[in-house]
Amino acid sequence: MAISWKYARWFGAATIAAAALVGTNAAAEDLTLWTLNFDNGGANTALKKVASDFEAANPGTHIQIVQRGVDEHKTALRVAAGSSKGPDIYFSWAGLGLGGEYVKAGLSLPLDKYYTQYKWSDELLPSAAAFADLYPGGKHGVPFTFKGEAIYYNKKLFQKAGITQEPKTYEELLADAEKLKAAGIPAFTFGGSVNWHVMRLMDVLLETKCGADKHDALMAMKTDWNKEPCATDAFTEFAKWTSDYTLKPFMGISNQQSYTLFVAGRAAMMLEGDWLVSQLSGSGVNLDDYGVVPFPTNTNRLYGFAEYNYVSTKSKSPDLAAKFLDYFLSTKVQQDLVGQVSSISVNKNVQYANQKPLEAKWLDIFKTYGKVYMNGDQAFPLDVTTEYFRVINDVAAGNIKPADAAKQLQTFISGRT
Repeated sequence: MAISWKYARWFGAATIAAAALVGTNAAAEDLTLWTLNFDNGGANTALKKVASDFEAANPGTHIQIVQRGVDEHKTALRVAAGSSKGPDIYFSWAGLGLGGEYVKAGLSLPLDKYYTQYKWSDELLPSAAAFADLYPGGKHGVPFTFKGEAIYYNKKLFQKAGITQEPKTYEELLADAEKLKAAGIPAFTFGGSVNWHVMRLMDVLLETKCGADKHDALMAMKTDWNKEPCATDAFTEFAKWTSDYTLKPFMGISNQQSYTLFVAGRAAMMLEGDWLVSQLSGSGVNLDDYGVVPFPTNTNRLYGFAEYNYVSTKSKSPDLAAKFLDYFLSTKVQQDLVGQVSSISVNKNVQYANQKPLEAKWLDIFKTYGKVYMNGDQAFPLDVTTEYFRVINDVAAGNIKPADAAKQLQTFISGRT
């Protein structure tokens, strides 16, 4: 996992046999929530307070929170999916890849009636809620957090290159890249030593070249990559960007080193998430020197990923589980959680005070987009993600011609079925 791993602490967990049995002796009004042990200590504390407050408001109810590291959590969920016992609610990443694994395995309960009962669609950010509709057979899960990704740009470098406004179309972005190149300024900086950083460029180019429907079909592996011309077009465009418009050398540096180069003014843009605002602020830079704009794919979808809470099919109390999730998503609770779990709430009615301009821009972005497309490493199963990384890296390094990239990826996909 890319960014989501930054929010979890890796630590030793109990045996898998014990994991599968946690909470199995629960009483009727007991709930068990399986989630991560978040690296953000404030998130852990906040989640426990939400649970205790819910207990106080619902006498006789007890919520047991079981927290694990990422790998241990995934393993426990796989065990639960294959057994008759498991949690009432579980955390996972949204998307057809990671979250979809457990939906496909029958661990997630469709929540359509609860979306109607609690009117969640009226309360949630459209971009955050969009992931519930990705799965077949109904709505699955509710958002825990949503992370958007877009282009951060250095206003001074744009000005130096003669760029006077944000790109609104992909064609305008390409023209801006040429202006930057002519001024001796690399357009983007990436850290190639972590697979997921440069993957973002490939993801947005697939969305641009293929459009929403074809892009989704490719990531769902329902369309042959080798037979879909837009896939090769995207790899060709990716090779052009990494060759002509990206700060070099980038394959041997990390995402953190790439960030350092960005704030040093060595490149004009980064493709990063909403969390970068706090990172920039912590670095002591002048935030007024930077802007943010969604990558202009011409599809009117926002790039990003979500973390969700799902009601388990193993739950003996799904109505109570939904009631707890409704409490968690409520405007009052989400208002109290601002800055603890995430800088931007998944509840669209939450109010923000003393927002920085970049934070306000992100809020506008989240409220504008009702459709999303996700990171490749969340759309694909793990083994296909690994191959996707390999092909992308080899194209960026010049080891694979763009015309052969889609064929190699499809060969791997076909060989696993």
